[in-house]
Amino acid sequence: MEGAVKTDNEVITGKEDTALEEFGYKQELKRSLTFWDLLIYGLCLMVPIAPFAIYGYVAQASSGMVALAYLIGMVGMIFTALSYARMSEAFPIAGSVYSYAQRGINEVVGFFAGWIFLLDYIFVPTLIYLVAAAALSGVLPGIPMVAWIVFFIVVNTVLNIVGVKITTTALKIILFITLAVLIIFVIFGIIAIANGVNGAEFSMKPLYDPDHFSIGLVMGAVSIAVLSFLGFDAVSTLSEESKGERKAIGKAIIFSLLAVGALFIIQTWIASLIYPDFNGFTNVDTAFYDIAAIAGGAWLKWTTAVAVAIAFGVADAMIFQAAIARLLFSMARDKKLPAFLAKVHPKYQTPYTSTIIVAVISLAVATLFSTHMDNLTSIVNFGALTGFMLLHISVINYFIRKKKSSDYLNHLIFPIVGLIIIGYVWISLAPLAKLIGGIWIVLGAVYMIYLKFKKRLV
Repeated sequence: MEGAVKTDNEVITGKEDTALEEFGYKQELKRSLTFWDLLIYGLCLMVPIAPFAIYGYVAQASSGMVALAYLIGMVGMIFTALSYARMSEAFPIAGSVYSYAQRGINEVVGFFAGWIFLLDYIFVPTLIYLVAAAALSGVLPGIPMVAWIVFFIVVNTVLNIVGVKITTTALKIILFITLAVLIIFVIFGIIAIANGVNGAEFSMKPLYDPDHFSIGLVMGAVSIAVLSFLGFDAVSTLSEESKGERKAIGKAIIFSLLAVGALFIIQTWIASLIYPDFNGFTNVDTAFYDIAAIAGGAWLKWTTAVAVAIAFGVADAMIFQAAIARLLFSMARDKKLPAFLAKVHPKYQTPYTSTIIVAVISLAVATLFSTHMDNLTSIVNFGALTGFMLLHISVINYFIRKKKSSDYLNHLIFPIVGLIIIGYVWISLAPLAKLIGGIWIVLGAVYMIYLKFKKRLV
């Protein structure tokens, strides 16, 4: 196809169409996202103020070395981001790790990669809704959590069906608000430390405390902190809606990860200095909000809580719903899931049936796990980290074994380093996460046998 094909308010180049056709697919989703749109998606996916929600847990697990936990987590994720960049350039299609493992290794491994990531992607929106609802319940206790959950699900579902471009506009506004709240906290936090509020003083202890440091202790904290980084990978599911060059996806992933990682380290460092007694929290769920109150007063506590609710309940959940919908779309298009999940809205050019299914699942799981957020977190981390390991293996197998690449730095060394770091964090996961993840893999094996029987899997 040559030239350009114009559709409603967009231009799809023949080159982009051809690139997708190389993999046996036709262009169905609307290409409307620029690099800056993708970067905003990445920033919103990780939520610049994500540590607000889980700060207490990471602080206790790391014995106050929260900044170190996030620094190590960022380094580990950088190598994973590099692997995403390599594979998104080679395979600019929706599906993320599912598509990369399928083509980088083989179809069976690809199926399991997609199946494992389903464990992550399906439950992440639910976890996000619970975090947002819990934050608002602290501000408006008279409104039940389920009401907030239903509200967020309905808003996000409508916006995702209408289209990713409209979604991006909403995300820009929310990102601006989120960053403004973060800046306010940092300013008041630095002032509080300078004035010695609550006995605070500037020190390196949040990054390294020789009295409490041990690699096992810190890595255990990293296995929790890494939850804040999960989401940057979902940018890769938007490959078929990017109107930029092939490298746009990879660049957006890497730049958003570095930017958010730096923000995580700064805010947790300040919080640790303001409240050094990591075992003295009255409630670990509201630890950061209580620290904000110490730094700026009750108004800052409620401001940070509301910001978390908006950032998670709307921005983050909205993008994750879009990401899982596109993963379901991609697997259904390949006949690995029911065909109706691959339906595209005739007007908005979005995978609307998958989007609605994700909404229904999120509501059901939120009801089931409303009092078991710790278990839900474990499930999410298992799915994500296992998928990341398969991603690194896919890079090595595809480029080194299949393509005989001589770029050993990008195609061998970096993926191996990433694999080692992620593997170490994976080992540090709670036993319950591994048990539930193992059961999910067994169910996947049974389903794979069914697909082979139906001749939908080679």
